[in-house]
Amino acid sequence: MKGSLIIVGVFLLGCLFGYAGWYPDRLLNGHIEMIVLYLLMLQVGMSVGSDKKLKEILRSIRPKLLLVPLATVIGSLLFAAIASFLMKGWQVFDCLAVGSGFGYYSLSSILIMQLKEASLGAQLAAQLGAIALIANVLRELFALVGAPFFVKYFGRFAPICVAGATSMDTCLPVITRYCGKELVFLSIFHGVLVDLSVPILVSFFCS
Repeated sequence: MKGSLIIVGVFLLGCLFGYAGWYPDRLLNGHIEMIVLYLLMLQVGMSVGSDKKLKEILRSIRPKLLLVPLATVIGSLLFAAIASFLMKGWQVFDCLAVGSGFGYYSLSSILIMQLKEASLGAQLAAQLGAIALIANVLRELFALVGAPFFVKYFGRFAPICVAGATSMDTCLPVITRYCGKELVFLSIFHGVLVDLSVPILVSFFCS
């Protein structure tokens, strides 16, 4: 939770700097965002590839395990589509792009800002990216804080689905505590698949 609050704090600090004009013009006119995005994708690939449990996960894959990440993706996109009817000024595909972040706030927000700039303009693309950042940070916070509630009322798979892409890293300790150690493998497997789907689905809905 502390890490998520730091992310929100840095974001708000950036908003303050932007509003006050405390930034060099070269920073906004360059391609720094894409360079950071490429480095982030490289880091994600290295993190997944270097995981010592990756071979074990791949060997233990069963078709029925795909139902959990599938439920996460379908449920997230369904409610994102419903949310589009409640949000004025945003199309259904804009909300689906936000929902496709699955808790991966850093990657999804940058992707949305870059991919939607051509169709929405820089200002609206930045607004949608900010919505994606806040929505996905809140998703992670809900998973961290609400895990006992989700287990009690919706079952042991619920915290994994709520955590989305973070079920394999930041939310894994909470999931292990409240869902049981026997679901650790499923949580990691779920997180890897959902994590990999983020750039694909975000890019698809932004297009």
